[in-house]
Amino acid sequence: MERDRPITRDTEAASPALSVIIVTYNSAEALPPLLDSIPAGLAGIDRFEVLIVDNESKDGSAELAETHPVSPTVIRMGYNAGYAAAINAAAARAHPGSHLLILNPDLRLYPDAARPLVERAEKTSTGVVVPLNYTEEGRVDPTLRREPSIMTAWADALLGGTLAMRVGLGEVIGGAARYGRSGTVEWATGSALLVSARVRDLIGAWDESFFLYSEEVDYLRRVREAGFEVVFEPRSQVMHESGGSGRNARLFALMTANRIRYYGRHHNALQTSIFRLGIALGQAIRCWRGAAHRAALSSALLPLKSPTEFMAIRRG
Repeated sequence: MERDRPITRDTEAASPALSVIIVTYNSAEALPPLLDSIPAGLAGIDRFEVLIVDNESKDGSAELAETHPVSPTVIRMGYNAGYAAAINAAAARAHPGSHLLILNPDLRLYPDAARPLVERAEKTSTGVVVPLNYTEEGRVDPTLRREPSIMTAWADALLGGTLAMRVGLGEVIGGAARYGRSGTVEWATGSALLVSARVRDLIGAWDESFFLYSEEVDYLRRVREAGFEVVFEPRSQVMHESGGSGRNARLFALMTANRIRYYGRHHNALQTSIFRLGIALGQAIRCWRGAAHRAALSSALLPLKSPTEFMAIRRG
């Protein structure tokens, strides 16, 4: 069952300038603070709508969203369809011609967070805009990334992610100076990103075969290949709670498998084998840290072979 589409700050029946998309899966604890932050976060945006896609939560996430004062449209998928599929479902319901602001449910918008993203998206060269992320402790969260490569995989494996970031060889981009200025990037983690209306129509659907993780890497590559820029805009600021993939063995294994699957789509078999070996070596070195690294090692050595193998996760 879906609620009727609300007319949110949209008194002239024109399409909203911004459609906010939030995908939930057992997100009842995290979701209310995000919804509470939307009015201040969207200050200056006269026309917007909020769409929440629920992947069959068991904790009342959808019911909680339906009773929240921001009056979102709630789309119930009926099963755990995955992150990309949920985004596609929301995009299909969103008003034509609006930008899409895609947010994780454990995010918080700082006041006036959306307006700089929308302003940057109005430039014809811009395809996607990403904000500056802060951690719960108030530190800058390094969300900017280099395109996955053999160099980044092996640097992260041998040096560790933190040192590889500091010397500029790893996938994660560090450095306070980089996070203090706007500019183009190859990709950024998908906790918060704005897809411009022109790119939304041109690029089309997110790749649902990834189910969860690496779907944003794939989408942002397609944006760049279409001739548009992925832009980091630090005037827009958000806070992202610590994620669970690093602690959950199954999710960490899935993330590892999808990293290899994504790389393999764009490189030959030899290059993919070297990349995969680097990922596996990094997890083997860190197996002593716990079950998540051991699961990731197994996933790197025996990666998932087809999207149908995600069915067990969908049922979980």
